[in-house]
Amino acid sequence: MRIWIKTPLAGLDAGAAGGLVVDGAMIAERLPAGGQPSAPVDEVFDASEHVILPGLINTHHHFYQTLTRAYPGAVDKKLFDWLVALYPVWARLTDDDFRLACRLALAELLLSGCTTAADHHYLFPPGLTNPIDIEMEEATALGIRAVLCRGSMDLSVEDGGLPPREVTQNIDTILADGERLAAKWHRRGPGAMTQLALAPCTLFTCSADLLRETAVQAERLDLRLHTHLAETLDENDFSNAVFGKRPLDYLEDLGWVSNRVWYAHGIHFTPDEMTRMGKAGCCVAHCPTSNMILGSGICPVGALEAAGVGVGLAVDGSASNDGSNMIQELRQGMLLQRARGQGDIAAATHLDPIRWATTGSARCLGRPDLGRLEPGAQADIALFKLDELRFSGAGNPIAALITCGAHRADRVMVAGQWRVIDGAIPGLDLAALITAHSAAARRLQAG
Repeated sequence: MRIWIKTPLAGLDAGAAGGLVVDGAMIAERLPAGGQPSAPVDEVFDASEHVILPGLINTHHHFYQTLTRAYPGAVDKKLFDWLVALYPVWARLTDDDFRLACRLALAELLLSGCTTAADHHYLFPPGLTNPIDIEMEEATALGIRAVLCRGSMDLSVEDGGLPPREVTQNIDTILADGERLAAKWHRRGPGAMTQLALAPCTLFTCSADLLRETAVQAERLDLRLHTHLAETLDENDFSNAVFGKRPLDYLEDLGWVSNRVWYAHGIHFTPDEMTRMGKAGCCVAHCPTSNMILGSGICPVGALEAAGVGVGLAVDGSASNDGSNMIQELRQGMLLQRARGQGDIAAATHLDPIRWATTGSARCLGRPDLGRLEPGAQADIALFKLDELRFSGAGNPIAALITCGAHRADRVMVAGQWRVIDGAIPGLDLAALITAHSAAARRLQAG
């Protein structure tokens, strides 16, 4: 199929005012105003009422947490206390509940213009078998790209960690499953729809041996590495007290400072640490809403980028956000950086969060084929209408997406296929999904 997405209302590239031609899974042409495709097309989509963006890329999430949004026992708690309140609930997860959680999270992401989703799953309770496989199956069914992080924890409360023992695993089990999943699901090269990363959860839930051996495995299998880092001051205090060094120093000794790594949150780094990360090629997934809800702090995005650290955007878990909406996360990201700027409006323009959620996020995931609307890039495209009350009177269409608070895409294309049409996912009964998911959440939370 050759599809001409014709004359969009607005886009990032003034040289593509005539639209884009998609050929198969890739962008083939970028047309100037008045331009025509170089060869016949099979379909013309009139985009004259749409703002066109590269598909948004979510770099950090926890799909299972859609089942515990606004959980009463965790409301208004900071990270460590929030985790302690929720671990016993999450320990009751089952395959059926988890599948519903994944489907709902992925649908919410897709409807918000997200075309690539990275999830970090690190809980393996007795009732949950092969959760990464379930995630891969659900992503494949919806047609969204997935970079799924095989998380892990081997330090329970009895070992000096935070989680209960029933959600942790031993190192041999963790590494063996990483091998299995890589062989089954990881695809390489441009256009890959399913990829795997290795992702021990945190330095306070994982042993040094697990972190070290996972880094070695990632090098051998040529996989990316992901973990939470520098999210809270409590984490810094824990690291100094237990290891006698700051979190980044601890991880660097274990092989975790390289261009294979992207960290989630990255709030509490020193200037020297940011310089070291930039030189090594590390990246950070910025999670603005989650950081605000948990009171963790504000990620120094400008300083990170100035040091050469790649910065992507993420919604984080739906129990700390409490949503999975990528286009809303762009607005939050811009506003939070402006608040941090203390009067410096240039701390974030309306274009910056678009860049973080596209090319910045693509860098986090090691995917130069994504995040661009250029010939040769993957045809992952999000189109938004400005026909709601919130947009009435808006003069700059692209700025309006951010400042007026867009929340739902009208059309979304992934790998050249329409996955959202007229604000809906073809073949997915959202009402039935919400009913089933809500019932599962009530059962889980009730115990």
